[in-house]
Amino acid sequence: MTFPVLTITLLAPIIAALVIVFLPKDEPKTVKITAALGTFTSLALSLFVYFAYDKHTGGFQFNETIAWTKDLGVSYALGVDGISLPMLLLTNLIGFSAVFASWNIEKRPKEFFILLMILIAGVMGTFVARDLFIFFLFYEVVVIPIYIMVVIWGSSKRVTKEYAGMKLTIYLLLGSAFLLVGLVALYLQAGADTFMITELAKRSATMLPQNFQIIVFGLMLLGFGSLISMFPFHSWSPDGYAGAPTAVSMIHAGVLKKIGGYGLIRVGIYVLPLGAKFWAPVIAVLAIANVLYAAFIALAQKDLKYVVGYSSVSHMGYVLIGMFALNMVSVDGAVAQMFAHGVMAALFFSMIGFIYEKSHTRYIPDLGGLAHQMPRLATGFMIAGMASLGLPGTVNFIGEFTIFLGSIKVFLIPAILGIAGIIFTATYNLRVLANVLFGPRRPEWDHLQDIKGPELVPLFVLAFVVIIGGVIPNLLMDMVNSGVHSSGIAAVLQALGQAKGGIF
Repeated sequence: MTFPVLTITLLAPIIAALVIVFLPKDEPKTVKITAALGTFTSLALSLFVYFAYDKHTGGFQFNETIAWTKDLGVSYALGVDGISLPMLLLTNLIGFSAVFASWNIEKRPKEFFILLMILIAGVMGTFVARDLFIFFLFYEVVVIPIYIMVVIWGSSKRVTKEYAGMKLTIYLLLGSAFLLVGLVALYLQAGADTFMITELAKRSATMLPQNFQIIVFGLMLLGFGSLISMFPFHSWSPDGYAGAPTAVSMIHAGVLKKIGGYGLIRVGIYVLPLGAKFWAPVIAVLAIANVLYAAFIALAQKDLKYVVGYSSVSHMGYVLIGMFALNMVSVDGAVAQMFAHGVMAALFFSMIGFIYEKSHTRYIPDLGGLAHQMPRLATGFMIAGMASLGLPGTVNFIGEFTIFLGSIKVFLIPAILGIAGIIFTATYNLRVLANVLFGPRRPEWDHLQDIKGPELVPLFVLAFVVIIGGVIPNLLMDMVNSGVHSSGIAAVLQALGQAKGGIF
């Protein structure tokens, strides 16, 4: 039996949560160190798996399979390939950083870190599950701690944290309801004897007729589309960011949305390719609404979290365009952009969290010249801002460039409009950087202390990934290429055929 590295990666934060349960409440530092050790273990193991993965062989590796419910065909089946492995690494990079972004939590830290560990484990599980039923279980695990954490530890002046938490939860639960209906229909139509994603994909051509695929993909699109904040199912996302504590905002923007994108590739395109081809033009139009509409809204925001929240919605439009151009180049770019956006958004939200914690405001007109008092924080904020606008030399550039390269010959007008959206992205990012960090020194902020000690961990970890991924893009792109080109997804994309240009 091979070493169950993926199971241990999943269990590390759960074990940390169990240890924290038995720690006394009056030892918050021990609680935080335990959480840090749990997430560090998962991060170290995911780095090991990432660099030990054989990209030349490709396909699912480090597989673990245990029959769970034989009558239903449910198995505890884990594995990673070049698509899921970057998402697993992303989850643990952000999870580890989120612990230190929450280092100064004073309100019920024990309960906070227990829920954070459960949340991180749930997100990880969705990316390593090879069984669709297990995937859905992990997704459901994610919803509960998010609601509790937003309602208890959240903060928002524009909307109440209760409103933000409830709105976020309702959207996620409605999406999961559509997913469950689609999952059950897919299971029954494919023979009612397995939930294994690869096996369902093999039966697609013979047991899943086109009309069935179109209908079920539509259900999956409502579920996963809500999760990735596809227009017009996006409004929960900025409110959720604003109401959530920093760690939840980081995980929400960094990896929660990516579950939606990952599901659309792994389940939607791979298992229901004819449905994906039918819905692709509709998704392209909605994706451009994401890019342009959300960017315009971001331009008008005065709250830092809302700026980055709508920016995140806009960036997901690029991911959707890349996915549903349905060629290997564009899908490569979509996966790379999911990873890149996750790191950038988590860095952004960690820096915003420190600004709010120290100044007690996120209102942009109240801020200004913070680079004078907080140069280290300003450095992290600048790196995140430059990555957001896709500056060459940051990890975001290669993903966006590859998306446009692959999609422009398929969706000409949407791709051109998407490229034009970069102008608005640059505008709101530069506006925020100028108004928050630069300008004359403001004496009212002289009392602010720059980030130091444990607070520096999110800056060092996430900024390092943003820069190293931009300077050496093959560290990411070779893995993504392996995932797309050596998996069944490549065969699906080739079978669908590449569109011949034009408007759609």
